[in-house]
Amino acid sequence: MREVTIYTDGACSGNPGPGGWGAVLIYGEHKKEMSGAEANTTNNRMELKAAIEALSALKEPCKVTLYSDSAYLVNCFQQGWYKGWQRNGWKNSKNQPVENQDLWKELLRLMEIHQVQYVKVKGHADNVWNNRCDELATGAIKQL
Repeated sequence: MREVTIYTDGACSGNPGPGGWGAVLIYGEHKKEMSGAEANTTNNRMELKAAIEALSALKEPCKVTLYSDSAYLVNCFQQGWYKGWQRNGWKNSKNQPVENQDLWKELLRLMEIHQVQYVKVKGHADNVWNNRCDELATGAIKQL
C-alpha cells in the first residue's frame, strides 16, 4: 500500500460566506496541489471538503497521514465522535442533527478505502505545508 502524506486547510471570508479549501498531496518526490471554492459556505465545511477532495484524488487505496489545523476534523477521528453519531442516528450529544452530515458521510466512505491517520498541526505557524494549504484556500476564494 502506498504511503501518502496530505496537508489540508479550509478558509472562509465571513462564516458563513465565500469559502475555499486547499490540499497538498505528497508521495515520495511527487507533490500535487489542489484547491476549490464555494460562494456560500462555512469554515468547517471547507475543512471537511479539503480532506474529501484530497482523498478522492488518490487513484488506489493508500495509507494516508493527513495533517490539518482543524480541531473539528481531527478530533472527530482521534476522539471517535463519529462512532457516537452513527450509533445515535446522526444526532449529536445534544440530540440535534449532526451538522455537515453529507460531508462526514462522504469522508467516512473514503476512509473505508484508505487507511487514514489524522494529525493536528498548529495553524498559521511554522508548518510550510499547512501555510501553503492556507494560501491555496484563500486564493481560491479570490477566484470566485
